[in-house]
Amino acid sequence: MATQDDVFKKIVSHAKEYGFVFQSSEIYDGLSAVYDYGQNGVELKNNIKRYWWDAMTLLHENIVGIDSAIFMHPTIWKASGHVDAFNDPLIDNRDSKKRYRADVLIEDHLAKIDEKIDKEVAKARKRFGDSFDEAVFRSTNARVLEYTAKRDAIHERFANALNENNLEELRQIILDCEIVCPISGTRNWTDVRQFNLMFKTEMGSTADGAMTVYLRPETAQGIFVNYLNVQKTGRMRIPFGIAQIGKAFRNEIVARQFIFRMREFEQMEMQFFVRPGSELEWFNKWKEARLRWHKALGLGDEKYRYHDHDKLAHYANAATDIEFEMPFGFKEVEGIHSRTNFDLSQHEKFSGKKIQYFDPELGESYTPYVIETSIGVDRMFLTVLCSSYEEQKLDGGDTRVVLHLPAALAPVKCAVMPLVRKDGLPEKAREIVNELKFDFSTHYDEKDSIGKRYRRQDAIGTPFCITVDHQTLEDNTVTLRHRDSMEQKRVSVDDLHRLIHDEVSINSLLRKLS
Repeated sequence: MATQDDVFKKIVSHAKEYGFVFQSSEIYDGLSAVYDYGQNGVELKNNIKRYWWDAMTLLHENIVGIDSAIFMHPTIWKASGHVDAFNDPLIDNRDSKKRYRADVLIEDHLAKIDEKIDKEVAKARKRFGDSFDEAVFRSTNARVLEYTAKRDAIHERFANALNENNLEELRQIILDCEIVCPISGTRNWTDVRQFNLMFKTEMGSTADGAMTVYLRPETAQGIFVNYLNVQKTGRMRIPFGIAQIGKAFRNEIVARQFIFRMREFEQMEMQFFVRPGSELEWFNKWKEARLRWHKALGLGDEKYRYHDHDKLAHYANAATDIEFEMPFGFKEVEGIHSRTNFDLSQHEKFSGKKIQYFDPELGESYTPYVIETSIGVDRMFLTVLCSSYEEQKLDGGDTRVVLHLPAALAPVKCAVMPLVRKDGLPEKAREIVNELKFDFSTHYDEKDSIGKRYRRQDAIGTPFCITVDHQTLEDNTVTLRHRDSMEQKRVSVDDLHRLIHDEVSINSLLRKLS
């Protein structure tokens, strides 16, 4: 039986083979933790962004979008705290010469203890069958209680060390837990040090006159510094939100797990401005709204969970992650944060400009509080890819690899195929393509047997295949094949647009949310 690690390797390989994701600069041996999206990947990525953008801006009258620049005045990053505090705690293994994030090493160790607990529960469930009471087992089984107590003790030390920024304690936890380097297998660790993640560059034509600027490590600050511009020109009244999709850059030392953690990535962020005192109510509303957005895709409700932060960022008074069960465990795909009024207050202080909001209902001015929803496009892409990939055994011993992509996100919505390359069938197929291509991404495919063509489309997640045969020329009907069930039925060419649209439209997802 394939392990989850084997499955993930197959997904990565599939992503390259079928034009979803390529290693950046591959002909020059690649650039670590930087990836390019291929012809199918860019379509899937754009559809994810469209779903998010429309869910924010079409379904909410009080949310508008902007597109701010990657280069920003360097004082912005001083005000936001990134120059002084945007660090990762790093530790080196002296034998392998490899560098790791200390917090990730400890989190992985905790996850291994959780796996041991889950294995005990799974064994007991198998042993006791229908009479198994998981809650009672977890609260009474000696081995589970031992594991749980051990995990809780480590977790408490870990949370305290993070909150106190105690680097020595982080190292001590790694030593006490006997965590080894995955490469060397030794525990020969250096001290833990902080490392700033921002990329620096220079702006200006001469060395003397050049200004040090940064590639933005997040898109949020572009929203904050434009908050008053949008509020005034859009005549926005609180509560209101500003949405943005854009690139961000972090000099990740421990970039891993394919496109999950990269140095150049894309974010979809929305900052929602509210009255002071109402922020926690709005925080809970956006927590629920964002989880609903994810679940509407039908990837499996049980694969999602909330994870409250052990350590709050310096600007937050509440923070939670929406985690998704990847082949390598539950991982964050989206963060919801109550950022208080930190960012706007800091920019007011550092810029010397008044950026408060006058509330006509209260008759007073104040600095709004902010609820942030922040989702990584690339992580969302990986979530969709991992949950959609399946190797199926079919009747008769045949197999197929299929991507069960949500139809609205699929790169290609339908493929039109003449059964044979003669008798006027290719011409009729082209005619159908020319009708559908204005509304749907449509492929024309006439190469190889019809079975091989179906398999190719299954592998890229195309929801519908349309086969043009000799009967089509007689009665204007075609065979419509559905990707997931492989069911085929005769339908009129005149009905194709309606049948496909009902399944593949982004609106079909948005209606679930409203």
